[in-house]
Amino acid sequence: MDDFFEHTVDAATRKREREKARVLRKSSYFQNLLNKGICHYCGRKFPREQLTLDHLVPIARGGRSTRGNLVVCCKKCNSEKKNFTPVDMLLNEHSKIIAVCDDKIPFLRGVFEPYGRVKYLPGREITNADLSDANCLITRTRTRVNRELLSGTGVKFVGSATIGFDHIDTEYLAENNILWSNAPGCNSTSVMQYMTSVLLNLELPLDRMTIGVVGVGNVGSKVAAAAEAMGMTVLLNDPPRAEKEGMGKFTPLEELLEKSDVVTLHVPLDSSTRDFAGDEFFGRLKKGALFINTSRGETVVEEALKQAFKSGRVGSYVLDVWRNEPDIDPELRKNAAIATPHIAGYSTDGKANGSSMIVRRAAEIFQIPELADYYPDVVPPPLTPVISLPENDTVYGQIRAAVNVSYDVRLDAGRLAENPKIFEKLRGDYPIRREFSAYRVTGGDEKARLILSKLGFLLQ
Repeated sequence: MDDFFEHTVDAATRKREREKARVLRKSSYFQNLLNKGICHYCGRKFPREQLTLDHLVPIARGGRSTRGNLVVCCKKCNSEKKNFTPVDMLLNEHSKIIAVCDDKIPFLRGVFEPYGRVKYLPGREITNADLSDANCLITRTRTRVNRELLSGTGVKFVGSATIGFDHIDTEYLAENNILWSNAPGCNSTSVMQYMTSVLLNLELPLDRMTIGVVGVGNVGSKVAAAAEAMGMTVLLNDPPRAEKEGMGKFTPLEELLEKSDVVTLHVPLDSSTRDFAGDEFFGRLKKGALFINTSRGETVVEEALKQAFKSGRVGSYVLDVWRNEPDIDPELRKNAAIATPHIAGYSTDGKANGSSMIVRRAAEIFQIPELADYYPDVVPPPLTPVISLPENDTVYGQIRAAVNVSYDVRLDAGRLAENPKIFEKLRGDYPIRREFSAYRVTGGDEKARLILSKLGFLLQ
C-alpha cells in the first residue's frame, strides 16, 4: 500500500504519508472512493494509479470547512492545491450535485460528497438563502417546501425521505419545472410493527375483535395483514381504490365505523382528508371503540376527539401524530391510552429505505451512475437477534414477548409522558429499532410461531 504514495526524504512528509496509508488501510470509505476513481476537486474519473489522498486542503463537513481531513483526488489537483482556496473548491464548477440536506436524515452523510458539495442543516432552519446556489434539496416533513423557500434558487430536485409529502407545494414545483420525489412505502413495515405492538400491549382479545382500516395503501394494507394474522376480523375502507377496483373487498365508511371495535387511520393528508375525523365521524363510531391515528395530525379534529372521549363514544385512543407538532395538546396527550412523538415509522430499516430511495432518484436526475443502486452498507444489527419464546405463556403472550423484544411502544410513550417538551429531541435522537425481519425466534407454541412468521419474524 505504501508504494501508492510518492515519498520524499522530508521526515514530516514521510509521517504524513504513513498516516494516509494507515487511514486508507482501515477505511472502507476511502477504499471505495479510490475504486470509484472520482477526484474530490475536479470531479473527473481517473485510473486508481493516478489518484492519491490529499491531507491538507480544507473540505466541507456539515457546512463547515475543516483542516486535517483526507480526500481522494487526482495527482494533478493534489500538486496544484496551492492554487485552490476553500471558496474555489466549494464552488467547483465540476460538481454534479450541490445539495442542502436535513441533518437528521440517516445514512446520508458521505454519500453525495464524492460527486459535489453538501451542506447539512436542521430541517426547520433551512432558508431560501441556504439554497442560493444549490441544485438539490433533501429533506423530511419538517421543511415547508414552497415558493418562499425556493424562489430565486437553482434547485432542480426536491427529495423527501418520507412517505408523506403534504409539506411540499407540488403545484409550485410543477409550475417551475422542479422535479420532486418522496419515498412511498419506505416505512410501511415500521408502522405495521408499531400497530402490532400497540394492539398487543393493550392486551385486547384480538381474536374476538373487528378492526376497521381506513386507508389501504402501502401502510394500511400491511396493518390489515398483521391484524388478520393475529386473528382479528378486518374491514377495509379506501374510496379511491374502491372506485378503481370495485367495492368487492371494501366496506363503506359508515358501516365500518358502526361495526369496528378498533378504527385506525392510514390516509395521506390532502384536501379530502384534512379534518376527516370530526364530529360526524366520531358520532357514527361504535360506542366504546378504540381509535388510532398514525397518519397525520391534521386528519383529526382534536376537539371532536376530546368530546367523543368524554362522552364514551371513543372508549380509548392512541395517537402518534398531532396537530401543531411539536406543541401538542396536553389534555389529549394525558388522556391517551398510548401517546408517542410521531415515531411510528421510525424504524432503522424504514429510514434506510427512505434514504436509499431518495439517493437513487437524485442519482438518476444528476447522472451519478455509481449511486444508482445505493443502499447503506451497514444497518446496525439488533441487540438481541435471537428471541427465545417463553414456553409456559399463552399464544398471545408469546407473540407479545417476541414483538416487545423488537419494539415495545410503551417505552416511547413513557419518554414522551416524562417530558412532552422535548418532542422534537425524542424524534431526532431516536434509538436503533429494527423491524421483525431482523429477528429469529426459537421455541414456543406452533400457533404462536406461525403468527410470528406471518408478521415477518424468521423461525429457527
